[in-house]
Amino acid sequence: MKLTKSLLTILALLFFSVATFAQERDMSFDEWEAEINRLNAKKADLTTEIAGLKKDISGLKSKLAGLQDPTDCTNELYALVGATKSDVDAFGRKLDALMAKIMRKEAYKEDRVAEWEELKASKIGALPQFFDKLYNQAQRALDAWKAKPREVMYTVVKGDCLWYIAKRKEHYGNGFAWPKIYNANRDQIKNPDLIYPKQIFKVPNLTDEEAAHYEKLRKNYKPAPVNN
Repeated sequence: MKLTKSLLTILALLFFSVATFAQERDMSFDEWEAEINRLNAKKADLTTEIAGLKKDISGLKSKLAGLQDPTDCTNELYALVGATKSDVDAFGRKLDALMAKIMRKEAYKEDRVAEWEELKASKIGALPQFFDKLYNQAQRALDAWKAKPREVMYTVVKGDCLWYIAKRKEHYGNGFAWPKIYNANRDQIKNPDLIYPKQIFKVPNLTDEEAAHYEKLRKNYKPAPVNN
């Protein structure tokens, strides 16, 4: 209705302008009649356009009325994977936490892979908001993670002690980390001050927290003063 009124107002102004222009130019009757006919044709075109726009608006309103509520659509999608909104939210938090661990390369890689496989076992992972992150982004990040073996084996040689073994560059590079080797081999080591050549020890990786702890001990260590 507002559109129609606006167009009619424009046409009225045009007619008024034509009449004014005709008076100023001393327009002939034929010229004036031709201009009126042109404006009438324009009015007919605009009226047809208005009718078409009204029809389009009516059609769009009908489509809008037939659309399902977005919340209902989401609930139906969740029902397909046997989940509630609470389940989906919890899954999203777990996936985000796992991705953060993978990007930090939080040891151990096999533990992260186990978490990943557990999430993939859930149908919730097939939902559009999770699929790419779970099946593509996580896969690429895990493939790029070149993890060291969880532990290596070391054969004791003459003159070794747990401190020296831990201090080796291929192990921890820090003698203060010797308890890690001791605890991993308690079945062979009765006294940490007594180890023997040809014993084979497991040397497990340090976690980030353990590495930081032993590094702090190393930096804070102050040898006792030597009395001359």
